[in-house]
Amino acid sequence: MPQHLQSAPRHTLFALAMLACLSCSLPAAAQFQAGTVPQAGMTQPSAIPATDPAAALPAAGVNTAVKPALPVRPDLGAADADRLLSQARPRKAQAPSQFQRFVQESTGRLLPHFGADLFDNPQAYATDAAAPAPAEYVLGQGDEVRIQIWGAVDYAGTHTLDRNGQISLPKIGTLNLAGVQVKDLEAALRKHVATVFNNVTLTASLGKLRGITVYVVGQAQQPGTYNLNSLSTLINAVFASGGPGVNGSMRGIQLKRAGKTVTTLDLYDFIAQGDKSKDARLQPGDVIMIPPAGPRMALTGATDHGAIYEVKPGQTVQDILALGGGVPALASAQKALVERIDPAQAAAPRQVQNLVLNAQGLAQPLQDGDVLTLLPISPAFGNAVTLQGTVAQPLRNAWFPGMRVQDLIPDREALITPEYYRRKNQLVQNRSVTLKAQGLTPAQIQAIEKAQQLPENLALATEIITGTAEAGAQSRAGSNVSERVRGMVDQINWDYALIERLNKAELRTELIPFNLGKAVVQKDPAHNLLLQSGDVITIMSSNDLQLPSDRKTRLVRVEGEVAAPGVYQARPGETLPQLLLRAGGVMPQAYLYGLEFTRESVRKQQQENLDQVIRRLENQAQSAAASLAANLTGERAAQAQILQQQQQQQQQSQIARLKALKSKGRVALELDPAAGESAKPIHLRSARGKAADFEQLPDLPLEDGDAILVPSLPMFVSAVGSVSNENVMIYKTGKTVGEVIKSASPTDEADPSEAFLLRADGSVFSRRAAGFFNSFESTKVMPGDTLIVPARVDRESGYNFLVRALRDWTQIFSNLGIGAAAIKTLKN
Repeated sequence: MPQHLQSAPRHTLFALAMLACLSCSLPAAAQFQAGTVPQAGMTQPSAIPATDPAAALPAAGVNTAVKPALPVRPDLGAADADRLLSQARPRKAQAPSQFQRFVQESTGRLLPHFGADLFDNPQAYATDAAAPAPAEYVLGQGDEVRIQIWGAVDYAGTHTLDRNGQISLPKIGTLNLAGVQVKDLEAALRKHVATVFNNVTLTASLGKLRGITVYVVGQAQQPGTYNLNSLSTLINAVFASGGPGVNGSMRGIQLKRAGKTVTTLDLYDFIAQGDKSKDARLQPGDVIMIPPAGPRMALTGATDHGAIYEVKPGQTVQDILALGGGVPALASAQKALVERIDPAQAAAPRQVQNLVLNAQGLAQPLQDGDVLTLLPISPAFGNAVTLQGTVAQPLRNAWFPGMRVQDLIPDREALITPEYYRRKNQLVQNRSVTLKAQGLTPAQIQAIEKAQQLPENLALATEIITGTAEAGAQSRAGSNVSERVRGMVDQINWDYALIERLNKAELRTELIPFNLGKAVVQKDPAHNLLLQSGDVITIMSSNDLQLPSDRKTRLVRVEGEVAAPGVYQARPGETLPQLLLRAGGVMPQAYLYGLEFTRESVRKQQQENLDQVIRRLENQAQSAAASLAANLTGERAAQAQILQQQQQQQQQSQIARLKALKSKGRVALELDPAAGESAKPIHLRSARGKAADFEQLPDLPLEDGDAILVPSLPMFVSAVGSVSNENVMIYKTGKTVGEVIKSASPTDEADPSEAFLLRADGSVFSRRAAGFFNSFESTKVMPGDTLIVPARVDRESGYNFLVRALRDWTQIFSNLGIGAAAIKTLKN
């Protein structure tokens, strides 16, 4: 026998021998197979890795045993959580209490009870069943203990305390663990194991915890029986039950055990201060009593914690406000209101008291039924002046005695808005914004960005996308320079700014205007007005008030056959000839008679007139159709309906063509053709023309948005309409309208009597304008003129007209004869 076994006690040697024998037998080995589910008080051991009897014994002086692994328990605590979730009851909506309705009638607000919203989610305050048990936790029936033993013997298993609080370990016997605290668990187990085995190591921990049953009674939201895990406390049970009802107390919740009150919980301490000193761990059979609520008061007004509060005897205003962090910063400390019930006043028991929130006022005791209203502070600023409008920084500024306009607006830089710099930066930072500012649609912008990889020239890319060279021109930087410059900065009204001041004597607002330019730029003391606290200074721009035309920024676009095409800022009172002269005059090939002058205001008015004509035509078409349908019957009605449909289709087609028309805003300059022809060198003179070169142009004052296009001399005239030859014809000096009509060869459907001449200067010359003594056909045409020959409206031939006229006269004579015969018969 080995030496280390000779010194062992007899009962130890006997136990080792029995253990070795059992390890070789199948039934004994089966007791230690992992995964066996024990009954209450039975074990769930893990397998012993060695089957040799000697393997269970350690070598001399060496502990070679491997610590056995406990089976993985992913469901640890899951059963407890499932139990809590299964018994969770939806919070019932309760009717407002009588005091809540009383406060609502007084304040117009249905105030909640303080802290009641915390009970909307009871599971948020449930105990985590998988959390480690505290060292003071006392084991009892239903608790699960997980044990690991290695050394002289290897063992791992879980055991559940039976009704007697006992567990049974193989080869060791029954152990009573009821009443043992967690901190003493390993010591108690080690003491029992040491009576059988020596030289072993043991660890123990808690597995699933037992459930306990408690009773919630009184004014609870959901009274009843609750099954909680054994780690639960009084607070957990209160939240599990949904908390006190509308008439329940939060400040006197009692925990009763064996007929005695263990503790009384004030939930206000827990909610407002996190104080759990009055909390206690639950035991099976505990009763939680929620008594009726005590005295109550209401807090409302300038506070974020308006609610119904339960008041303990002797509590003051300061105690209630402390639950929400003290006196709110936005509440007026000079005045608050307390509505109080005075039973001594039988006729009118409700009284109102003023309260100052100082030390004395905060110390005032509260009574049952009080309604405390905190008044908000005044929104007035005691030392501020407000600067608004077209300024760099619209904000409130600190006022000081003697403050003047210059102190608020020291220089011109204070009048440049941040939008100016943003727009300026976007010119290079954001390509899409730039293209949008140039008038392109989102689809065109997206297509241009994609096409930038193909053509090198962006203008060419735009032409490809839009399909027209004109659209491609819009993508160039100078195409919309006038719109960009005009929208870059807001034009300041230097002659007028405004101070709004409250007249406290009459309680009305006074407007005090001053000259901004003289106050800021010229430093004129007469306009550098003295400011008062509360003043509002407004800086106007052209977007706020329409400025005189001489003070506006007027940008005029000059293009074509001029020495220096570009966008010019027109000077006050500058006219069309003066601007052309400032642009360097015209080129030798310039054609001033055909000068195209467009104006934005005229374009808007023309478009408005066109839209009005379209609406009138649509109304007339509908009215005519209704009248025709109401006055025709029988066969004529069917024929008229077909004719009416055809006419409506024609009218709709004509209206659609009118809607497609967009006015250009061209102004007819009505130049004298004779003067243009006699002054032939007007378009043949050298560049940098003199002022006399523009004598025939009207002295038209320029406006913002005007555009001037000086074309080159066209050496052709054209004829359109009901003509056989719509090609342009070479212009020859002295050529007349009759020669153009003859060359154009009107068709059979043409009506030459209604022909008119569209002049190159935008005017219209018709047969009626020729007068009685002048012939329309002998009128001389100018280069660029267009002759329009319309079609006849009445296309009935002469033969058909003669037949129809004879038929009508025959019917008239026949009716006269019949009438005369009838009259003669009546006379006889």
